[in-house]
Amino acid sequence: MHNTVEFPEILRLIEDRSAAFRAALASAPDLDVQVPTCPDWTLRELAQHLGDGRRRQAAIVGAGPGAEPPARTDPKGAPTAPRDREALDAWLAESTRLLLDALREAGPDRGCWTWWGRSQAPQTSGAVARHQIQELAVHTYDVQLTQGAAQPLPTDIAVEGVDQFLTTVAATSVPWPFKPATIDLHTTEGRSWRLTLNADGVRSDGLAADAEPGDMAMRGAASELVLYFYDRAPLDGLETTGDTEQMEQLAVWDPNA
Repeated sequence: MHNTVEFPEILRLIEDRSAAFRAALASAPDLDVQVPTCPDWTLRELAQHLGDGRRRQAAIVGAGPGAEPPARTDPKGAPTAPRDREALDAWLAESTRLLLDALREAGPDRGCWTWWGRSQAPQTSGAVARHQIQELAVHTYDVQLTQGAAQPLPTDIAVEGVDQFLTTVAATSVPWPFKPATIDLHTTEGRSWRLTLNADGVRSDGLAADAEPGDMAMRGAASELVLYFYDRAPLDGLETTGDTEQMEQLAVWDPNA
């Protein structure tokens, strides 16, 4: 895995996107409206999800190495997001603080349980921190979109997000069950990657500028790529060349099924 951002900066970006989420939520006239990109949730339920998730990740990181995640808190005893706006903001801020405290104490290299055991990403607190940036960034976009004021992901977060998604979510050692292929991904910011899909699984690698073209290529701003990866934007919003079938198969394939 190629780390594009150092651990202290990752922690700063988590705090930055948490503040952006809370600011977007604070400006929403109504927290009981549905979120178009998360149709099962209202803004209030999205806030509950985000706060619960950061507290859960704090507990996982704090537990250290283990084959299984620590047991969940009894739902009856789990903290509920307050309905009062000021209290909700404080609850969300505390959720992020608990996560950051756990990450700082663990450092980037300590092992912990993760759901991506067969990817290229290590099972470490540092890898968890990288993923947390994207969780916060994409859900901040969701809140903005709900208000009709969606903004692209910040460039540094989006470029990091492409690399993080490819090595953590797309990559797997599970054999690719379809036609082998290579997919090249290019950002307008200048970074490129190649996904190799074959009987050994799916692997992400950096792509040299003089490399021979793959079977398919996708190009767009890093934010556009990340939003496509997380089903917030359609594939036809990106510039593509070659056969898109393998990318469409990858989008719906569940290697753990």
